[in-house]
Amino acid sequence: MRKKASTADNIYLLSAFAVMAILYYSSSMSYQEQTVQPLLNQWLENEPFRGLLERVAFMYAGSEVSIEASGYVGFIEFFLRKGAHFISYFFLGLFWYLGLRNRVDNPYLTVLLAVMLSIGYASFDELRQSFHPNRTALMEDVILDTAGAVTGIISGLLSTKPRRRRSRVKV
Repeated sequence: MRKKASTADNIYLLSAFAVMAILYYSSSMSYQEQTVQPLLNQWLENEPFRGLLERVAFMYAGSEVSIEASGYVGFIEFFLRKGAHFISYFFLGLFWYLGLRNRVDNPYLTVLLAVMLSIGYASFDELRQSFHPNRTALMEDVILDTAGAVTGIISGLLSTKPRRRRSRVKV
């Protein structure tokens, strides 16, 4: 039997919409408006761990990601930006799951809805970026966003108690 949705459930859904609004605003900004490289230049002027990080190189969306290709600060900023993708969608997936879990009878359907809403928004956001000057839509970002959302949903599943059915004794 489905539990009645609580105030907390409503807050979780509002939080999901708040995350979506923040993502919408953020993806409306150009790269130049979002860059943190000037700040990183100040904080990381000694280039800590450069020797260790110089060994890291891989391809992302058809481009090499390495200190050699992007510079030290650009390399660090890449991880900050992709980490922001993952964390934003972690919370989006988590809030969708927590907000829907008491509104939908089937827990599998709850998970499916949370995943589909998160993937749908990630896809919409990347599509919208393709029409914005100085922005690039990447399928790899949708995959990263999906991984974040699924991780958030799994965290929500693991942190909530399973519902127990009580058997009623008929008198």
